[in-house]
Amino acid sequence: MMATDPSALSVAELAARLDDKSLVVFDASYYLASAARDARAEYRAGHIPGAAFFDIDALSDATSRLPHMLLSPERFAAAMGRLGAGDADRIVVYDTSGTNFSAARAWWMFRIYGHDNVALLDGGFAAWKRAGLPVEAGEATRAPAHFTPRYRPELVRTLAEVRDSLDSGSAQVVDARSAGRFAGTEPEPRAGLRGGHMPGSRNVPYASFTGPDGLLLDRAGLEAKFREAGVDLDRPVIASCGSGVTACTILLALDLLGHEGHSLYDGSWTEWGSPESDAPVETAN
Repeated sequence: MMATDPSALSVAELAARLDDKSLVVFDASYYLASAARDARAEYRAGHIPGAAFFDIDALSDATSRLPHMLLSPERFAAAMGRLGAGDADRIVVYDTSGTNFSAARAWWMFRIYGHDNVALLDGGFAAWKRAGLPVEAGEATRAPAHFTPRYRPELVRTLAEVRDSLDSGSAQVVDARSAGRFAGTEPEPRAGLRGGHMPGSRNVPYASFTGPDGLLLDRAGLEAKFREAGVDLDRPVIASCGSGVTACTILLALDLLGHEGHSLYDGSWTEWGSPESDAPVETAN
């Protein structure tokens, strides 16, 4: 983890500030149905004291045919207000995955709606428990607050914009899916999707950015993961994955490196690889 970086903090730093009334902590754990895990039930069984549950499914646009698409700024702001997250609050997000994959999505969502005072807890809930810090059960609530959305459209890309970027070479696409899914040798978890990747895209699986202990790699380690995949850190990056969740680990890593010009393809492979899409696909073969 970058020392004193505003986008990530250690469990010791969070523990020291846990009684701060302007601190709002969210458990943003999320799992696909195939994982056979109930993130909300696990939250109720034990979470960081005072942490509310950030429900990624509920905080997505249910009217879209694609999963996990962004809510309107107004709807996100209303939801955060109900959860007690206000304009002046320091937000901290974590998850139970060991790879930060869903906490990174929550971190990015706050950023795209204009709230920069947000950090990811390095190591997540596992690091908190390893440190012997307190845990509580049940549901935590806060008084309602006012959250002002300041939407940043430059942080998200559409299918047409991604195609244009690949055709023109104006940005690199970096895919956070597993190597097998990227190559088309492993099936997609969502039925019916084509296997493979976008022509010219690079693959840095989302679990690459953490060590065996679940802690973020240091600067040299993060840089190495991108460079090994052929990513030029001096050029713009569009992050993609299956449905726009794990790709946010790429955006977090780039932010920690001070990279500018990164954005998310929110439709990701669920849109690009759809059998109804004419978007080009490459495989390892």
